[in-house]
Amino acid sequence: MTDIDIATDALERQKEEPKDDHGRRAALLIGILAAVLALCEMAERSSQNAYLAHNIAVANDYAFYQARQARALILNQTATLLQAMSATPTPETQKKIADAQAEAKRLTEDSERGNGLKQIQARADAASRERDMSLHRYEWFEIVTSALQIAIVLASVSVVIQWKAIAYLGAAIGTAAAVLALLVTGGVV
Repeated sequence: MTDIDIATDALERQKEEPKDDHGRRAALLIGILAAVLALCEMAERSSQNAYLAHNIAVANDYAFYQARQARALILNQTATLLQAMSATPTPETQKKIADAQAEAKRLTEDSERGNGLKQIQARADAASRERDMSLHRYEWFEIVTSALQIAIVLASVSVVIQWKAIAYLGAAIGTAAAVLALLVTGGVV
């Protein structure tokens, strides 16, 4: 048999055999899943960074709150001690008492600059909610990326063993993960 006969025979067999595009479709599915995975991993890292930033903001706000509260308490105690130490306070002592009380009040009620205890507490509470939401999103994106990785593995395995059902399962898991990613991004989940 000549080379021409072998080539002709191969072409005839290829025309007779049904063409199976499973490998190409699986490759396309894997490419799409990998692209979605890359986007979800970026969102996951973004959520993790937001969580860390908000966590730092919460810690800073609570530390500021505690420092102002402690300082106001010390000033109030100073005023109380100065009053208790003298039955008839001198004008100088009265001024020190009034200054300590005024500074303590300013520390706790500094609403002009937004640094009163209520304002600091409100900022800390808002940052806590943002932190918790970022952590929630991060955890969901971890689930999404894991599901996408499993879907990619299933689609890859389907090419090797020529079992389309596994590719369909991978596509279903990948689609569910992509929908979940959209829900997480939209704040629904």
